[in-house]
Amino acid sequence: MITKKTLQLSLKSLRDFAKKRLPDEELIALDERDECPVEIIRHMSDPDKLGIQLLFIPEEYGGMGGSTFDVYCICEAMARIDLGVATSLFATFLGSDPITFGATPEQKKKWLGRIADEGILFAYGATEPEAGSDLGALKTTADRVEKDGQIVGYKINGSKQWISNGGIADVYTILANTPAGPSWFIVDASTKGFAHDEPEDKHGIRLSNTAALALNDAYVDADRLVGGVEGQGLVQAQAVFGYTRVMVAAFGLGAGWSALDRAIPYSTKRIQAGSPLSEKQGYTHKLIVPHVVRLEAARSYIEETAERIDAGEGSLNTEGAIAKYMATEAGDAAADASIQALGGYGYTHEYMVEKISRDVRITRIYEGTSEIMEMTISRDRWQLHLKTRGQYYHERAREYETLHVQHPEVGANTTALSMHALAEVMEKARAARLTRFQHILLRLGELIAYAECAGSLSRRAARSAEGRLNEKANTRFDATALAVLGRIFAREAALKVAEEGLRWVAGAGGVSDANMAAFETDLGLPAVHRAQAGLIADMDYVADVLYSRVKKEAEQAVLA
Repeated sequence: MITKKTLQLSLKSLRDFAKKRLPDEELIALDERDECPVEIIRHMSDPDKLGIQLLFIPEEYGGMGGSTFDVYCICEAMARIDLGVATSLFATFLGSDPITFGATPEQKKKWLGRIADEGILFAYGATEPEAGSDLGALKTTADRVEKDGQIVGYKINGSKQWISNGGIADVYTILANTPAGPSWFIVDASTKGFAHDEPEDKHGIRLSNTAALALNDAYVDADRLVGGVEGQGLVQAQAVFGYTRVMVAAFGLGAGWSALDRAIPYSTKRIQAGSPLSEKQGYTHKLIVPHVVRLEAARSYIEETAERIDAGEGSLNTEGAIAKYMATEAGDAAADASIQALGGYGYTHEYMVEKISRDVRITRIYEGTSEIMEMTISRDRWQLHLKTRGQYYHERAREYETLHVQHPEVGANTTALSMHALAEVMEKARAARLTRFQHILLRLGELIAYAECAGSLSRRAARSAEGRLNEKANTRFDATALAVLGRIFAREAALKVAEEGLRWVAGAGGVSDANMAAFETDLGLPAVHRAQAGLIADMDYVADVLYSRVKKEAEQAVLA
């Protein structure tokens, strides 16, 4: 188990290395050349040098055995440096996942041991040109090769696309159809019949290598079948979705903050109409504060999900989907706002926010698109709504009403409004059979994600006030600031659920004109509107925290 001190040392080593080898000017130059810094990637994966991959590998195979929480911290830190480099490092972890979670003991010892001891690079060969993220639609095949009635190997045929590390990996895990169903195979880069194309000319993450793969009668021995049993590929892939999506969520979080942490200091120096932009609400309350709030709401859900996975609650695929959806959408929006915040400078290649914006865009696509996340979220929570006869989110709302009594400052009462409204929207959708519309299912997924993140941020603020946050948790904001962030996001979530829920239910014909007023009452719209009171003052406070004005104002008040 990694201690807090060990984690902090690893993070410091990572930052120090990046400061020396990957300064902004070098990152921009590599991006301009569309070049993956393979030597740096291998240096970072060398156990005798930086050895960052050791945190991902269990101790019994020579690694450090990092927890989900540890890996989230590392992933956020890597994304703050460069999302392309982070993707290359993450690809080895993702590529070895089928082995970690589905291989035989002998396979784990051999391959995970090689990652730890040699720093070999892996790639995850699942996505195909025609199937995209639909793993069940893959066309790559693995035909048995038999000798004396025994299976001795497989010949793999097919193609893969959008493969991170596709052109630089030493070893690949390839998903292919066997007679018994989809299965994972371990394929060396040197395997006869295996080849990769030139790197893709991508919009962003140009420091990562992404390439298509081709397999033409690529032969592997039977001991390269992960787990030794055919047909387990999709089960093995599903087993880690919650975990891996938390890591991509951390990428969105880190990239979003990386952009904002460039826009915030810029605004203190940029003078307009006699004063810095940092003192203008039109700047801070549009381009900075809302994005900080959404990123921290996503962080609360990421950290909570990581803790639950580490506590043995299972893969938490739906929670991982919520974390990824909220963090990557927030990160993308924050980077876009940072371009606006820097004006013409932000739109040029010379400034990092332009590159970050292109890079973070991929996080809404890989490891499952935002739309797949919305569908995953809505389908799971829809089943809970049905099983509880419409009471699931009403019950959650009552929990936040209780939390509000204990901590009236964290926005839990407004979170409860969003939960009650969500329950009413889902029940109206059930009664009117609105889930026959795919778009309604997707929009429900979004509303669910917002409501649950509001709840998570309220809980985080309460835990901070009680001194019960994870010792490795991010501490950029103290308990008072977290409470303010919680109130702001709870207002946004409640308004979004109630008003957009009404919009889509009405838009799909789920409520008549005669029943509209009653539905508005059931949604608690008057209470949701009243809850917006105090919003500007809370946004002012967050801006003061971000620009370190809170302490100064307090000191001035004492002197007065």
